[in-house]
Amino acid sequence: MSSAADYSALFAADGTVLRHPDRPEPRYSVARAIKNFRLLMKDKEDTSLVFKIYESLPSNDFLPRVKELALSERGEFLRSSEPSLPEILDDHAELRKTPKGSLAHAYCDFMETEGLSAAGLVAEAEKLGRPKYNDLVQWFAERSRDTHDLFHVLTGYGRDALGEQCVLLFTHGQSPAHGHLLIGYAGALNIKMQVKGSKAPVMGAVNQAKRTGKGAPRLIEQPIRELLKQPIESVRAALNIPEPSVYRECHRVWRSEGIDPYNLLASENEGGEPLTA
Repeated sequence: MSSAADYSALFAADGTVLRHPDRPEPRYSVARAIKNFRLLMKDKEDTSLVFKIYESLPSNDFLPRVKELALSERGEFLRSSEPSLPEILDDHAELRKTPKGSLAHAYCDFMETEGLSAAGLVAEAEKLGRPKYNDLVQWFAERSRDTHDLFHVLTGYGRDALGEQCVLLFTHGQSPAHGHLLIGYAGALNIKMQVKGSKAPVMGAVNQAKRTGKGAPRLIEQPIRELLKQPIESVRAALNIPEPSVYRECHRVWRSEGIDPYNLLASENEGGEPLTA
């Protein structure tokens, strides 16, 4: 296994170091991860806690994955052609120039409906106040972060509680990390506790998401600018992303049981009256 020093001796063609020698060694701490997870369960809107959980559970495979992509011809191309994904993703006026039915249109629809922006996710990450380093690790980590909402659009998983867990397990399939597993599976179990007695196949949904992520080419390695121009169904086919059938079955079951998938604890659901789709 290569040491951090070994990675600090590797450089891209433009001279950018793979891992800056001043970058601190990540420290694995299950206790710190669980502490931050409990805080996240109390305040699910505090996205900074998610980043803290990931920092507490670094993956041994992370640096090898950075090396594999960043030092390849594909990585060199992506760094030169897409130096800043948020600038591309937040330019909705330009994205809307693509044909109707494109991934770009679907992405804009999703972000505008949800009131989100790629810059907003960047701001959440920067709340941690962590120093930045001019290395390929920084580029890789930021590109991973900036593709999160594209995962939602491509997979069909919404921003409801189950949808977020499914995206996390899909992400684990793409880039294995204990942080994805902890938040994804613990979150799914929390959902089951919220809707005790429901027949919705919650665990089946997150397991399907993990399999889909593992079977799909890594989105981080794809030319995002080019994918955005293409019909969304063509992109899904090319990336081997099927319908999220089990997730949708959970929504169907919940509605038949009088449970709102987007508000699992809503008091009006207690009567058990079926909800319309």
